[in-house]
Amino acid sequence: MRPFSSSLTRLAATALAMMAAFALAIEPVAAQSILRDSETEALLHDMAVPLIKAAGLDPRNVDVVLVGDPSINAFVAGGQAVYINSGLIAAADNANEVQGVIAHELGHITGGHVISGAGSKEATGISILSLLLAGMAAAAGAGDAAMGVAMAGQRAAMGKYLAFNRGQESSADAAGAKYLSKAGISGRGSIEFFKKLQNQAFRYGYSPRPDDEYVSTHPVTSDRIATLTETYRRDPAWAKADDPQLDARFARVKAKLEGYIEEPQATLRDYPPSDLSVPARYARAYAYHKEALMDKALAETDALIKSAPDDPYFLELEGQVLLESGRPADAIAPLRKATDLSGNAPLIASLFGHALIATEDPAHYDEAEQVLRNAVARDRYNPFAWYQLGTIYASKGDMPRARLASAEQQVMSRQYMEAMRSAKAAQAGLPENSADWLRAQDIEFEARQALERMQRRN
Repeated sequence: MRPFSSSLTRLAATALAMMAAFALAIEPVAAQSILRDSETEALLHDMAVPLIKAAGLDPRNVDVVLVGDPSINAFVAGGQAVYINSGLIAAADNANEVQGVIAHELGHITGGHVISGAGSKEATGISILSLLLAGMAAAAGAGDAAMGVAMAGQRAAMGKYLAFNRGQESSADAAGAKYLSKAGISGRGSIEFFKKLQNQAFRYGYSPRPDDEYVSTHPVTSDRIATLTETYRRDPAWAKADDPQLDARFARVKAKLEGYIEEPQATLRDYPPSDLSVPARYARAYAYHKEALMDKALAETDALIKSAPDDPYFLELEGQVLLESGRPADAIAPLRKATDLSGNAPLIASLFGHALIATEDPAHYDEAEQVLRNAVARDRYNPFAWYQLGTIYASKGDMPRARLASAEQQVMSRQYMEAMRSAKAAQAGLPENSADWLRAQDIEFEARQALERMQRRN
């Protein structure tokens, strides 16, 4: 974090930065991560909503969460959330294949197939990484969605926790087929994806182990594929063409995800400079930026924006490249426009607020505070926004609210002792019974309860 104008605020901001870095450093290195990105979350939401409604669930209460794991897997872990690994997105060829997986997992949710109890005790922590580039600050925690993955734990625990029996798998297959049909979505993608997994297993002579990923928790057999094919072929939606707009969006997100996750050399091999498509430019922009080739990264973002000047995600990427290349003042215009065009999407707004702060110009701080307050009001499980908001409060000498922002971060990262201390410190300086004081009290209570539960388990 760059210094602010006075020695007092420099000290406060530095302290907050060190606290955030410490919280991040003690997260388990091997813990799974949730990847957050506005465009990706919007796509997964739009892909899932017809299926969620067909399942008789409320889309406002169901999350589809992207997990940073290269294995081909999808799972449910309590509550109304479907978790999809990044490896599954990479393996899928189109949106319809992923919709088939989502429909199946919704069948597990409506069937109440989640096993509770001992499996959750083996779970580890969860680190949350915004789907931004390596230069961005990351922080831990993401509310109920993160806790679902935390409950499931890493792969070994997940295998035990999600070892559904054949009856449950058949039930989820039937429910998934029903939801696809009711939503008017073809089951071709579901069949194609299962065949792809089966062929991959045959090719490598793969024999699933009890604690393996998708092919063990969701065993793919010839009989199962035959049964599903017969069911889907009878459905009127079987021959329905895929949605070209949805597939175009999926191709973008898939390329974006590869650019973020894979080594730049691999990305440039899959999306060579001769490929001038939108997904290819998207992937290369990430790859070039990871290699600190700013001119090449900006050339790709400029081409993207030229093709669609009002695309908020292209503008977000341009602003991000500029910001992380040490040009925060230049990043403000595209990020402000991206925030407006996206309807103030919290993750984009958080990046905009960061750019305003990074200019080190106090004239921007009031706007940054407003932008970030709006971001956390719409998505309070946004630790990066809380971190940025804390730096603003600290820069203004408002240490009680800076402590409250730290407490919000810490309770999400499961640093309960630190959260309790920060919440107590915040209460000491906040007006009693004010909204912020009550929130600090809630965090203190939540942290204390969590610590007591941990002590009882030990």
